[in-house]
Amino acid sequence: MPALRVTPTQDGTYTVYRGTQVVMSGLTRGQAQAYLDQAKGSRPQN
Repeated sequence: MPALRVTPTQDGTYTVYRGTQVVMSGLTRGQAQAYLDQAKGSRPQN
């Protein structure tokens, strides 16, 4: 399975990709990181 990656956009939001497929878009950096953490099975740090 292709790796997840986060890319910033020109409007200041972030898009999450799996390979070339868009998984989610219009996210804040925190939301994108939380999605990556959840997808990797790690727990968020408080």
